[in-house]
Order: sequence, then structure tokens, then C-alpha cells
Amino acid sequence: EAGVEFLVRTRLTRPDSATDEQVVELMAAEKARGGELMDPGVIKRLWRVPGEWGAWVLYEAPDATALHEALTSLPLWKWMKVEVHPLARHPFDLG
Repeated sequence: EAGVEFLVRTRLTRPDSATDEQVVELMAAEKARGGELMDPGVIKRLWRVPGEWGAWVLYEAPDATALHEALTSLPLWKWMKVEVHPLARHPFDLG
């Protein structure tokens, strides 16, 4: 059974106290964790936002609690501002 799709907008803010080394480590860990979420289809699509440190991400999860668990498992979670938009099929969608 398919889960619920969520369109998630993330914006990141680097704290002034973060070192370049911390950023490099967190980015590598974020990439690895993102791959782990892509493999089973939790993350379905990912788009960067030019000129910003953030993304639009299409997630699929059984419910909002599972989505929250996926989001908070991301290493950069503590630096993220997140907007979540649950999606429903549109009656005019031909897909």
C-alpha cells in the first residue's frame, strides 16, 4: 500500500559557531543519510533551490509521524527550517 506523499521545503541556516570542518562532516553525513532514505523510496525526488541553501523534497511515508522521524534523522535537521505540505491526488491528474 502506498503511503502519503509530502512536499517538504527545507531552508538551512549555518550557525555562526559552526566551523568549516563541522559543515563538511555534516554535509557528508547528510548525503549518506539521504541515500539511505532514497533506497526504500522515502525520498522520491529532490530539487535544489538556486541561490539558497535549501531544497524541495518529495517524501513518501505512511503518515506524518513517520515523516517526522525521517526528517529528524537527517544530520542537518538542527539547522533546518521545514515546511510540510501533504499531497492528495488531483482529479484532473492524468498520471
